[in-house]
Amino acid sequence: MSDTLLYWEMESPVGSLLMGGRDGLLEFLHFPKSARRRIIGAEWKKDQAAFAPVYNQLLAYFAKELTEFDLSYQLSGTDFQQSVWRQLTAIPYGMVRSYGDIAQALGEKGASRAVGMANNANPLPIIVPCHRVIGANSKLVGFGGGLETKIWLLEHEGIDPRSLNNPDQMTLFD
Repeated sequence: MSDTLLYWEMESPVGSLLMGGRDGLLEFLHFPKSARRRIIGAEWKKDQAAFAPVYNQLLAYFAKELTEFDLSYQLSGTDFQQSVWRQLTAIPYGMVRSYGDIAQALGEKGASRAVGMANNANPLPIIVPCHRVIGANSKLVGFGGGLETKIWLLEHEGIDPRSLNNPDQMTLFD
């Protein structure tokens, strides 16, 4: 595994996205306002070509031409975080799930808060769609890219955030 971290920044409808990784695997994608956004290190190497697939798929997503990402990435986290992130990738475009739904799908019915913490640690927002997760009683809750970004992403996917307070209008697991 290479020690050189490659990166690229792209402008998007939700601001400048910073992406990085090694050995052809995407490791992170950060929003401009993210509290966890990395500062570009002097040892990092800017490499647009290394992120062409990510860039192209994000462009297609923002153009409403792509609803599911097909990228090579490396997610580093605990076993529990990994299981939550796998559940996130199973949430279809244009649909939402609650933290409780995900906890239940993992067989951990009382683990909503732990799911929330794992969701918050997701290093690949949009691609691993943590914006599709809502709180109890269908409430919008915090988001690493800012609540306005979460609202934008939900609306982009055809979800009216105002309808989330009305479970009859919400799309959930069957």
